[in-house]
Amino acid sequence: MTEFTDADEMDFSTGMAAFEGKNFSKAMQFLSPFAEKGHPQAQHLVAIMYQNGLGVGASSDEAVKWMKASAEQGYAIAQHGIGFMYMDGECLKKDGAKAVKWFRLAADQGLQGSMTTLAMMYEQGNGVEQDSAKAKELYKQAGFDDI
Repeated sequence: MTEFTDADEMDFSTGMAAFEGKNFSKAMQFLSPFAEKGHPQAQHLVAIMYQNGLGVGASSDEAVKWMKASAEQGYAIAQHGIGFMYMDGECLKKDGAKAVKWFRLAADQGLQGSMTTLAMMYEQGNGVEQDSAKAKELYKQAGFDDI
């Protein structure tokens, strides 16, 4: 989705406000059309609602579909989200290597939470070969200088 018309902007804002106000059925109503048109932030929020059954019946398949669609467009928060799905085995089969791939993409965009999660994975050898030097480097990038 490229540009919003004034009406689109209003609908998107209404959907965002509904999501933030925890009126998830209204949020789904307003954000779904944007997700369908390829808007990565809307896709991410629709994925969260499906993942957690917020305003809609929970659906792992729909959650993965929308999270992946958003993540594949480079939306860092969705990349982080799909990383957690793989890491925790929620909605997807647990796969540490795939989790690392998605966390790394989000970390490369500066997402601090992904840097920290990657650091922990390197520290523990979860999905990657244990590497305390790499973990320390990632913690430092994430802003934790005293680790």
